[in-house]
Amino acid sequence: MKSLAEFVKERRKEVNLTQEEFADRAGVALTVIRKIEQGKSNLNLDKVNQVLAMFGHVLAPVSSKEVNNISNQ
Repeated sequence: MKSLAEFVKERRKEVNLTQEEFADRAGVALTVIRKIEQGKSNLNLDKVNQVLAMFGHVLAPVSSKEVNNISNQ
């Protein structure tokens, strides 16, 4: 399973955008993109979801049981 940092960085590069360009398009500050891609843990969930919405995704809490079921499939 990819980390949030890996996912965002890979997807951003796939669409050939710099961090600054991507931040502008996502409607967030450049520091938000940098923090996500650096794997920082003190992120604002609303801002993360603004970024993920660019790829048709959302970050939501799931139980560890659900994660284990997905990993074992």
